[in-house]
Amino acid sequence: MNKQQKAVLISDSICFLFCLFFLFSLPKQLFKSPTSYVIEASNGELLSAAIASDGQWRFPIADTIPDKFVKCITAFEDQRFFLHFGVDPVAMSRAMSQNIKAGSVVSGGSTLTMQVIRLSRRQNRSIWQKLTEMWLAMRLELRYSKQGIISLYASNAPFGSNVVGLDAASWRYFGRKAENLSWGEMATLAVLPNSPSLVHPGKNSTRLIKKRNDLLDKLAKLNIIDKATAELSKSEPIPGKPLPLPQNAPHLLNRFKEEKNTLKVKYTSLTTTIDYDLQLKINELLKRYNNRYKANDINNISALVLDVKNGTVKSYVGNCYQPENKEFESHVDMIKAPRSPGSTLKPLLYVSMLSDGMLLPHTLVPDVPTQIGGYSPQNYDLGYDGAISADKALSRSLNIPAVKMLQQYKYERFYDKLKKLGFTTLNQAADHYGLSLILGGSEVTMWDLAKSYLGMARTLNHFNDYQGKYNPHDYDAPIYSKSVQSSVKKDETELNSIVDHGAIWATFNAMEEVMRPGDEGLWEQFSSSQRVAWKTGTSFGFRDAWAIGLTPNYVVCVWVGNADGEGRPGLIGIEVAAPVLFDIFRQLPSSKWFETPKTKLKKILICKQSGFKAGEYCTDKITELVPVAGEKTIVCPYHKLVHLNASSTFRVTDKCESTNQMQHKSWFVLPPAMEYYYKIRNSDYKVLPPFKPGCNDIGGNMVMDMIYPKNNAVIYIPVELDGTRGKVILNAAHRNSETKIYWHIDAEFVGSTKSFHQLAVSPLPGKHTLTLVDENGERLVQVFTVLDKDKKKSAN
Repeated sequence: MNKQQKAVLISDSICFLFCLFFLFSLPKQLFKSPTSYVIEASNGELLSAAIASDGQWRFPIADTIPDKFVKCITAFEDQRFFLHFGVDPVAMSRAMSQNIKAGSVVSGGSTLTMQVIRLSRRQNRSIWQKLTEMWLAMRLELRYSKQGIISLYASNAPFGSNVVGLDAASWRYFGRKAENLSWGEMATLAVLPNSPSLVHPGKNSTRLIKKRNDLLDKLAKLNIIDKATAELSKSEPIPGKPLPLPQNAPHLLNRFKEEKNTLKVKYTSLTTTIDYDLQLKINELLKRYNNRYKANDINNISALVLDVKNGTVKSYVGNCYQPENKEFESHVDMIKAPRSPGSTLKPLLYVSMLSDGMLLPHTLVPDVPTQIGGYSPQNYDLGYDGAISADKALSRSLNIPAVKMLQQYKYERFYDKLKKLGFTTLNQAADHYGLSLILGGSEVTMWDLAKSYLGMARTLNHFNDYQGKYNPHDYDAPIYSKSVQSSVKKDETELNSIVDHGAIWATFNAMEEVMRPGDEGLWEQFSSSQRVAWKTGTSFGFRDAWAIGLTPNYVVCVWVGNADGEGRPGLIGIEVAAPVLFDIFRQLPSSKWFETPKTKLKKILICKQSGFKAGEYCTDKITELVPVAGEKTIVCPYHKLVHLNASSTFRVTDKCESTNQMQHKSWFVLPPAMEYYYKIRNSDYKVLPPFKPGCNDIGGNMVMDMIYPKNNAVIYIPVELDGTRGKVILNAAHRNSETKIYWHIDAEFVGSTKSFHQLAVSPLPGKHTLTLVDENGERLVQVFTVLDKDKKKSAN
């Protein structure tokens, strides 16, 4: 290799190394400062923001910069910005000339590109640093477009106090987004990065006004604005002290902070699916109710509105935000907080039993005093119907029928169903909750509760879209990020689902029958009123009041209570949560009711009196549309064929009456305990005639039943105020109340009753056998256990 070739190789290597150095001299990420968390409504309006971890209001980098700011900042700082390559030789020479004439530094000649480099490096300026800025500025011009460089500058320039970036400054000083600022307001912000200390309440206002006005004159001179606009802009006031940023969805902002990585969002800003106007209306509505409820020391209220069609969040109010009152704990997001659901899970049991063929919509279920392994549920009104149709039990939110239904369905199966519906807070085994699961014995979140109802509504809405099939993604969690797409795809349909279309349709119809609060109770009289399927709930101890409702378009869930779990008298779902629910629905557009999924319903003959499938002895049969699985249900067990004498006054048998003289009639017969209460509420109920004297059919019919205590019950007899041992009231039902019953405890006669079969006794602690014998020889035997005082204490 000759000398010339070596020289060329060395020069090429130097050039190559120089190019590598130039290419990699700029850091991959210029700005590493933490940014504020910011959420916007679906229309771009700011909902809430939180200060960055370093104490600065610094919004994430903006995708677009308002044209007004671009024109203001280039006119003020760098008129040749769109012409130079990062360094402006003309500006540099002009600055040097001005500095020499003045004998000091009066102009720097830095371009906006160089200022971006300076902002990212935060180093003391020197000649060497200036040269480095020029070098890196040229490199920056190769990586970013001119709009990208302006965006970097606008997002990281200081605007006084602890405000960094145009977006944060616009909100802090003018209470609006930057794109809505006037020329005067934008000119004010454009001069601040050059002298950020000019923004100070009560100070520097004259200097700030002069700088702004000079810029406005310059804009007019450059024909960017006309003179009239410039003069009008000069009359606008300058900002005083910084304004607080909006806090219209602070709890959703905190949720975004926690779930940012899950959402796969690059920046700390998020455009949500929230309807801005609706969010503000519901915030104001909840504030009014909160002020009213605080008089009863009920301090917290939250609401969630979901869009059924899109599976998105339309409004998210985790709590009525009142940071000035720290004792109210309004920072707690009650949409995420595990709370007792009260009765809001009852429709989920109803729909599950319909779907699994264990119930028909109007099937009679028992409503009598109940004891199950020491567990004694009570209805809210402390009364009993004896028997009530399942849909009416749901609409009246009766506890005992719900427990009886769960006992039939099995709480283990219901627990698994709730898991499939997406309830995430059932952290204990099914046995831990037992039958109390249906009365609020577990904890759920408003998010999970609303999600389950949303899934059912979406499933029913998609009946025709999926040709009667099901999409498991209908039960996915609601979406609150506008950039996240729903995962529902038509090619992912399945033949079966958690609950079927027909069961959902029947359940929503039953939920629609719930009596609405106040004036809403007359809703059917107004053609403008919309149909709403809804349910309330009240937790034990009056700690939580719930209301959840839905239409084909929206799911609304409301919770009222105290974040610290304190119960209050009057904290009842129907009284405090339901009025809020319907006020929210009044803010939403009305919609038609759900379409009937006809192919998932079947017409079958129903016994009108019992609600079961009609049997051969049912006298009043009607045809009803019921879920297809209803065919698996049993036939009516309460209509029986009875044999009467010729005058129909007595029951008879072939032992005492000629079959030729008998009448054979179908009769609606309830078990004695159910009949005891049912006939009080239903005057048309006909009690079976007694047997003809001398014609008893001993053992042929169940004529007695214990109301209290039930078989294998555990009871406690308290001590009276005077120190004497109290008594327990034994209560039985006999199909013929006029029949005398003889009571025995452990084979010892303790008394007899007639008409009203109640007896006060005081048996000793321990296990006892109770035997009842009526005057016709019918017997009823069962056992019960009396706790002693010490065991009662240890049990507690």
